[in-house]
Amino acid sequence: METNFHPLIQQYKADSQSVYNTWFINNEDRLKAFRSIRRGVMQVIEDIKCKRFPNDFKGSSLEFVLTCITEQKQVFEGASHPFYWKPKLRIPDIYENETNKQAFGQFLENCLNAKSEEQIIKEIIKLDSLKIKGLGPAVASIIYFLHPTIIPPFNTAIINGFNFLFKDKKKLGSWSEYLKLREVLINTNNQHRSQLSSDLGAIAGLLFEIGMQKLVLGGDEYLSEAERTKLEKLIEKRHEEVRTEKEEENLHTEMQFHLLKIGKALGYDVIPASNDKSKSYNGHNFSFICLSQFPSFDLDKETLNTVKLIDVLWFEKGTNNVIAAFEVEKSTSIYSGILRLTDLSYTIADGDEIFYLIVPDKREKDVVVQLSRPAIKKNSTEIKYILFSELRQHCDAMCKFGDSHRIMDKIAKSV
Repeated sequence: METNFHPLIQQYKADSQSVYNTWFINNEDRLKAFRSIRRGVMQVIEDIKCKRFPNDFKGSSLEFVLTCITEQKQVFEGASHPFYWKPKLRIPDIYENETNKQAFGQFLENCLNAKSEEQIIKEIIKLDSLKIKGLGPAVASIIYFLHPTIIPPFNTAIINGFNFLFKDKKKLGSWSEYLKLREVLINTNNQHRSQLSSDLGAIAGLLFEIGMQKLVLGGDEYLSEAERTKLEKLIEKRHEEVRTEKEEENLHTEMQFHLLKIGKALGYDVIPASNDKSKSYNGHNFSFICLSQFPSFDLDKETLNTVKLIDVLWFEKGTNNVIAAFEVEKSTSIYSGILRLTDLSYTIADGDEIFYLIVPDKREKDVVVQLSRPAIKKNSTEIKYILFSELRQHCDAMCKFGDSHRIMDKIAKSV
């Protein structure tokens, strides 16, 4: 198996449609998710501590966290399913059992604050010893976003890929099996880290591809007709997903351009997300519109990096005073965008800014639902939303007739 790993990794990385290329690298949504999920986990812990955590998954802060994770649909599309409350089976038993609920909250808090691998493993073993029904290693996908170099994500496709690659029979719902799988994965990743990453998402993505039969070992000459048909359907589905994602990315870029153009016309300093400055739309380079450098802020590195990933910011000319912040959402990522805006309101906001979500027309109902959630409504900072079609249609008029950022309220909606 060792001799086969190098070409396998090369095949994985060379495929432009593999999760390595569509999810792990060059994916700003993935980068943005880490802080949003971390903050969401903090809210789950606080809700459990204060006995605000409900007796159902729906509407809970845990649902918010899993929604943010499942937005990483290339790998985590079904990550929320194990956490749905199944009343007849009484699983996962963290909703109606207060003792189990408190134990789960303490586990999350201890993992959140852990500084070493040993601490996290100790917490997993402790949680496993409690034998809480239905609370298995699906939780690892949450912990991955807290400690991506220590805990690999875990789902059916990943374990199927592991078993196929390592000729093993690891079980899906067992923490002890997960820890054994993790050891093998860590050792393998250490041997090939120069080709993969310290972030275990890279090697987990490799197993995911194998488990989904998108990456076939040794060619496909040994596939049966049924397996070949299944593989062809999977490849066709992936082609369609990649095409859709490309269309969404193009729309995302277009909306960023409109926002930069309007802000510039209104006399503000404007800047896109730090990893979007090299983009262009219809021959207009973002770098010719925006600030050459991000304004200086007295923030810790992690918080500053998150702020720099806001899709578009408008600043008062020559200052670091934020006038307006915009998150342009694609077809899936809505809640995480809301979290990033609320994060901004807690860090560099001073009360005179306006926060906007720019959303696809077909997702308006979803946006209204998300903005209506109590956890969002209680935030003192109002978040308004603007539809793609409205921004596109009225961009030039706002550039011509607008005299301040308040012009955006002409097309913005509130909940």
